[in-house]
Amino acid sequence: MKITLTNLQKKVEVSGRKIKNLIRKVLAGEKVKKTGWINICFVDDPRIRELNSRFLNHKNSTDVLAFNLTDQKEKDIILADIMISAQTALKQARIFETTPEYELSLYLVHGILHILGYNDRTALEKKQMRKKESQYVN
Repeated sequence: MKITLTNLQKKVEVSGRKIKNLIRKVLAGEKVKKTGWINICFVDDPRIRELNSRFLNHKNSTDVLAFNLTDQKEKDIILADIMISAQTALKQARIFETTPEYELSLYLVHGILHILGYNDRTALEKKQMRKKESQYVN
């Protein structure tokens, strides 16, 4: 699996090694044997708000956007873009008394789980997703 990282923000330091290790941990834990690439991009709130508006027609900022670009016919490959707001991570870390790094990890895992097919539309799906997030981040 090819993993690329792009950091377009300056508010939070991002450790490429830790991010890649966490991605590999989730993929191994979910028994993913697919090839392909995952592109992770760290952005600020204005950028994620713009992307959220353009692609999902939501006018607010958000913590993470995950785009599965894989053709539905392809079963053995993952092609994905995950956009993460480092600025939101900084704000949420203050609110929840965590660290920005913890919040970034949480958003990253959340995005990967979406790429792998997990949803959080219902209460049961949210509960299942939160359990998985805790499993990989803690």
